Amino acid sequence: RLLDLAVAILGLVLLAPLMAAIALLIWMRSGRPVLLAQERVGRGGRCFFLYKFRTLPVSSLVDSGRRWAPPPPEGWGRLLRGTGLDELPQLFNVLGGKMSLVGPRPERPHFVEQFRRQLPFYSTRHRLQVGITGWAQVNGWRGDTSISRRVEHDLHYLRHWSLGLDFRILWMTLADFFHRLRAPAAARGRTADARLL
Repeated sequence: RLLDLAVAILGLVLLAPLMAAIALLIWMRSGRPVLLAQERVGRGGRCFFLYKFRTLPVSSLVDSGRRWAPPPPEGWGRLLRGTGLDELPQLFNVLGGKMSLVGPRPERPHFVEQFRRQLPFYSTRHRLQVGITGWAQVNGWRGDTSISRRVEHDLHYLRHWSLGLDFRILWMTLADFFHRLRAPAAARGRTADARLL
């Protein structure tokens, strides 16, 4: 927790100019709101609101909470989501104790109920604090990819947790960020697995 607080505070201070520039860009291009507050399921199955920069037009947000794959963003939104910069406001979630820097990614309540019925041991991942990044994400299982593989990686993290593993995941996250920043837009991310399982 102390590491989370220290990094979150340092990150918010150092990244404040970048976050302000992103907020201004969103406001100038498509108005308000600049931030989204999305309901997610965290540690112990408790719900909280996760913060993100908005990457879609307001008209595309209607009922998006129940859609597994949201509409692909365009222009500036593609850049933000492709590099992961849209996730920066989650440092406020870390500061507030709702998230950690590293842990299983939090999911929407509608899908949590679905996955609990379909996947054995899915709820086990909720023993941990949810995170901005995790073992599944740095191994390519992020976004619209196989949930079963993500859960496998989350359970691996649960069984093998150590401070060293957390630092390894943070390092891999930074390396992946700079790789995606350099990559052509068409090549960003991982090819989606259309199956939920």
